[in-house]
Amino acid sequence: MAAGGHYPEYWEADVVLRDGATAHLRPISPDDADAVQHFHMQQSENSIYLRFFTYKSSLSTKELKRFTEVDHRDRVAFVITRGTDILGIGRYDRLDDPTEAEVAFNIADAHQGRGLGSILLEHLAAAARENGISRFSAEVLPENRKMITVFAEAGYEVQRRFDDGVVMLQFNIDPTEKSRAVMESREHRAEARSVADLLSPSSVAVIGASREWGTVGYSFLEHIIDGGYTGDVYAVNPEAFELAGMISFASIAEVPGPVDLAVIAVPYDQVATVVDQCGEAGVKGLLVATAGFADDGAAGLARQRTLVHRARAYGMRVVGPASLGLVNTDPAIRLNASMAPALPAAGALGLFSQSAAIGVLLYAAAGRRGLGLSSFVSAGNRADISGNDAMQYWEDDPSTRAVGLYLESVGNPRKFSRIARRLSKTKPVIVAKSDVMGLQLPPGHAVRTTQAPSGALDAMLKQSGVIRVETTAQLVDIAQILVSQPLPAGPSLAVFSNSLALGKVVADAAAAQSLDVRRLVTDIELDTGQSVALPVLRAAVLEALADEEVHSAVVALLPSPGLTVDAIAACLRDCAETANKPLVASFAGILDPMVRSEGLLAVPDNPMGESTGQRGIPCYSGPGAAVAALGAVVTYARWRARDNGGFDEPADIDPDAASGLLHQALERVDGDGLTRLDPGEAATLLDHYGITLLPAVRFTTADEAVAAADRLGWPVVIKTVDEHLRHRLDLGGVRLNIEDADSLRLNIAQMEKVLAPFGVSGMEVQTMAPSGQACTLRAIEDPLLGPVLSFGLAGDAVDLLDDWAHSIPPLSTVDVSDLVRAPRASRKLFGYQGLPATDIAAIENLIKRVAVLKDRHPEIALLEFNPVLVSAGGLVILSTDILVGNPQRRTDSARRAMRD
Repeated sequence: MAAGGHYPEYWEADVVLRDGATAHLRPISPDDADAVQHFHMQQSENSIYLRFFTYKSSLSTKELKRFTEVDHRDRVAFVITRGTDILGIGRYDRLDDPTEAEVAFNIADAHQGRGLGSILLEHLAAAARENGISRFSAEVLPENRKMITVFAEAGYEVQRRFDDGVVMLQFNIDPTEKSRAVMESREHRAEARSVADLLSPSSVAVIGASREWGTVGYSFLEHIIDGGYTGDVYAVNPEAFELAGMISFASIAEVPGPVDLAVIAVPYDQVATVVDQCGEAGVKGLLVATAGFADDGAAGLARQRTLVHRARAYGMRVVGPASLGLVNTDPAIRLNASMAPALPAAGALGLFSQSAAIGVLLYAAAGRRGLGLSSFVSAGNRADISGNDAMQYWEDDPSTRAVGLYLESVGNPRKFSRIARRLSKTKPVIVAKSDVMGLQLPPGHAVRTTQAPSGALDAMLKQSGVIRVETTAQLVDIAQILVSQPLPAGPSLAVFSNSLALGKVVADAAAAQSLDVRRLVTDIELDTGQSVALPVLRAAVLEALADEEVHSAVVALLPSPGLTVDAIAACLRDCAETANKPLVASFAGILDPMVRSEGLLAVPDNPMGESTGQRGIPCYSGPGAAVAALGAVVTYARWRARDNGGFDEPADIDPDAASGLLHQALERVDGDGLTRLDPGEAATLLDHYGITLLPAVRFTTADEAVAAADRLGWPVVIKTVDEHLRHRLDLGGVRLNIEDADSLRLNIAQMEKVLAPFGVSGMEVQTMAPSGQACTLRAIEDPLLGPVLSFGLAGDAVDLLDDWAHSIPPLSTVDVSDLVRAPRASRKLFGYQGLPATDIAAIENLIKRVAVLKDRHPEIALLEFNPVLVSAGGLVILSTDILVGNPQRRTDSARRAMRD
């Protein structure tokens, strides 16, 4: 919350505009007076009239003072800048009603239509909500259709009325499902456009191009030219007049035409200067091949952050530093701005790599397997362009059928989850994530460490439909199927082999992948010569695939005289295309190194089809890899095909009242500290979300305990308030089923004696709850993942065996159902060893409410219910612990911003 003339650091942000360019958004300051005056005087008479309802050639000193001196609470103003120029101004002023503010915008004539108004509205609304404002109003002239459109298309419920020649607008600014969808759609279009501009430039300049063979600059220039790039290429080197048969320019400023992409391959100490030169020359995007930033400690990381901010201030996005390049195989582009010596074959796989070394491995592995690429992005240090940006682009790219990413870090997992979940609905996403690196930010980004429980990241990926793999080899194994085969309709498959033993091995491997072997055919005779054997094989495979209960096939063959791998692969490809079902093959025992038996085989001369992606048959050197890859694809297909449920919120919740209570609690918090809600506050907060606690009363004397028990109802329980002992019946922290006052007094005295060695004091009394299965539900606010829900069965299952299930809100009804069923011990909830099944609907209802509560209120740093007793007749929450802290730790908010 802004106070005392200061504003939070996160109010300042780089943003991506509608056309893919970048700009900087920040609160206005008194130092902006001259820039605001210049901005005003550049506006047309009509724009000035629409903003001020009259024409004024310049702003008075009084007006400039009022516009640039704000308190960041009752009066807030933001400017969007590029370099020193102001592109747009937005502001709000609180009205007499402290919950309402008047909002206004002024966008430079030259920059209208670039989405500046919608970005300013998002940031003003977020700041206003932090300052206790819930409603915006605006007075707009009827002819100012552009501004009316900004409000109407923002996703809010806008009320209009016409009064004295002016359109009066009013709307609540709390985020709605529609406003979030609008923001995400705009974010998607802008970020996808920014990557498209990098991958499809009309012109490329290589700065640091060299005659010396083997240097980075030489390689980039040579590979761009040899790859057949269709645009203009410029070489920039102040020490050379001619390079690669073309004129070399001394600086980017001397290049005669506009430059869309500049490849920077100059020494480390020259990069900053070159970035400024590119910005002044109007370059749209940068690929920084120069390394050394992340390897030079804190000083290098600081220079990297400065480099990115300077580039963004000029409207440029950055790939790198330490990038191995960009590749686009589109025949209309043919861009090989990379260290790879040749442009790869065109295909349907989009690849992203954060690591240069792993990027080389991925690139080479795809080439060896015959996998064509649609595009390739080597992010290097990933200082700006990230996997999130690449996914935004691939979602719209018609040439990309599947996406593969190697990640060493996830800078904004919450946003990653949101984008990946949407993308996975139409295109599979395979992620190889380094467990060694863990969950962290890439080098040079603002420091935020995760407190997420082990397994939370994997749970997020699974929830998003992402195919998680451990190695790049597994990534390519799976990609072979996804780019060449239709998705399987189910888990049932047919296994074919010319060896009984090998067939059984494949069947066992399939069972381990939860695949259902419906047909096991091991008597295929292939020693009869190609003209006889291939028709037999074809007939057997087509017969099996014609069965509606067979969804895919695995063919595992040993070498057979007279039959070539290529001939068998071509036969199998025809079978798969005829049946329109996925088929994978394994050719084990091939000893001839000249015979290719792994990768996409039998690929036609024209491998790209408009709807089928890259044709061919995915082949593997071993049957285990083939079955594992097919199992991963079946799991993905099941996720994609199922009904993922809705995200409906309960109708009986009161988020506004909950926010008011939490804001009051936050007044007790300094900085990043935490405060614990007292029992009354906790009960009230939960009541706003339809969650009821079993009342408990703290006492200091036996008489107080007896009086409380009379009110609550007998029998009762007493327990210590110590957080470590309150659930430990074995250590004397709990006494159960106390039926009368005398027994209560006796148990209090005995308990005080037992707990004395632990040095704890303080007890509470609670009515005895019905017996049931004890569960634990926990929700935290993680600096990287955002809200994380964890569910498990209380006791040894979670305390000793770590049998937790995790999920990331918002949760659909299916996500909630999956969370309840994910712990290994969850079988006890569904009827176990003769016990009746518990009320699963009650558990799911509680989880749904907690998920909405945690998603809406990042102020809640921790919420824990332990235990929750669940029986056939419902559930009872016996205890809760709620900690409240800084809500701005969440990385993916209701305002668009490029994160450091």
